[in-house]
Amino acid sequence: MRTPTLLLALACTLLLPGTGALAQTPSTPAQPAPEAAAPHTAAAPAERGDWLNMVVRVTKLKDDTGIKGFLAKEPPTYLAKGYRTPTGALIPGHPAKIIGGLPYGVGQALMIVVCLVLLYLAIVKGFEPLLLLPIGFGGLLANMPYSGVTSPPLVDEVTRLVTEPGGFLYYFFEFGVATGLFPIMIFMGVGAMTDFGPLIANPRTALLGAAAQFGIFIALLGALGLSILFPDFINFGLKEAASIGIIGGADGPTAIWLTTKLAPHLLGAIAVAAYSYMALVPIIQPPIMKWLVPERERKIVMKQLRPVSKMEKVCFPLIVLLLCALLLPSSVPLIGAVMLGNLCREVGPNVARLADTMANELINIVTIMLGLSVGSKLACEKFLNPETLGILALGLIAFAGGTAGGCLMGRLMNKFCKDPINPLIGSAGVSAVPMAARVSNKVGLESDPTNFLLMHAMGPNVSGVIGSAVVAGVLYTLCK
Repeated sequence: MRTPTLLLALACTLLLPGTGALAQTPSTPAQPAPEAAAPHTAAAPAERGDWLNMVVRVTKLKDDTGIKGFLAKEPPTYLAKGYRTPTGALIPGHPAKIIGGLPYGVGQALMIVVCLVLLYLAIVKGFEPLLLLPIGFGGLLANMPYSGVTSPPLVDEVTRLVTEPGGFLYYFFEFGVATGLFPIMIFMGVGAMTDFGPLIANPRTALLGAAAQFGIFIALLGALGLSILFPDFINFGLKEAASIGIIGGADGPTAIWLTTKLAPHLLGAIAVAAYSYMALVPIIQPPIMKWLVPERERKIVMKQLRPVSKMEKVCFPLIVLLLCALLLPSSVPLIGAVMLGNLCREVGPNVARLADTMANELINIVTIMLGLSVGSKLACEKFLNPETLGILALGLIAFAGGTAGGCLMGRLMNKFCKDPINPLIGSAGVSAVPMAARVSNKVGLESDPTNFLLMHAMGPNVSGVIGSAVVAGVLYTLCK
């Protein structure tokens, strides 16, 4: 019984291919194919190379730490040598000159201290926290070495394809600030939160808001004067001087909008100066007001404002927009955004959702993104230089000049108007809404505890918003 089984097994061994020795012929040697062996022979050196590369990278980790970055003498490559944008435009590099000839890393460390001071003013002192906090934090992120949050995307020179995306603050800035979109959206929210009733009830207070723009032109001329006096350290042209002057309007979004159009390289310093002085209104304005307005005029009691009808409030934004379109079209973007928000506010329940969104969710989201974008421009090579110090000084002069212009206009109007005006409300002509109006009311109460000026001060305060936007449009038309 075993013989047939053995014969069958032997036959299978001889006939089936690859199962026995007789199936192997000289033409088909029994060895692995070269193609199958090649990957195994190449994998070993590749794996060894990967391990060696990893070891080298681990040993170089110390060169990528923040400590090493703060000790660096030179700025990042894209700043020194330039870079190409995804659209193909070449952004040239420039030397990073820091005041005192300090190394770049030390400049970043000093800017972190500056940003921490901004955060302290926002959190502890409560100075414009909604804006100073994201600006200060954006500056912290921008000055962290090797963080890459403000780096532009890497673009291949040949294919023009993006090989590595840029930092998120780079895209925030390019999308919302460089295009002027964020300031416009902020103005929509401002309009939705603003009541123009006091201005409509007492239109002559618009003159106070106009007079408060006087500080803008003081700073503009001062910037040109500094360039003449210190040509080796400060070099402000007409566009830079106009951007610096708008600080005197105490209107942050307007300052950002105009600066991005005329002098984007000064945006960080101008935005910080504008918002810092807005936050310091309760400190800067009272001494100027008390110095220029005598005690007897501080006690002037103004007549109660008349009621303003809904029809007047609905027609007002439309009339203002049409006048701007006829007389100064360049101011239409800013004025139009304010008036759109205000019209939604005044129409009533039919569009209440729109007004509520502009005054809350929209303006809050944009404020966060705008603050971070502005803070991303607080780079040490742009902030720690003589020009920035000049901007801060001129901004203070502009703000003081605007406050003085409003108060002096109030005193002048009292010589011609039948119904007296308390000159203190003229200081509210700067666009810091509603803080400047509150300061006018507070100083008035110090002289007469029964004299409430808040609603009267809101007239020049909201007219200052319109005035600063109009002046920005004029400067843009003249300097573009």
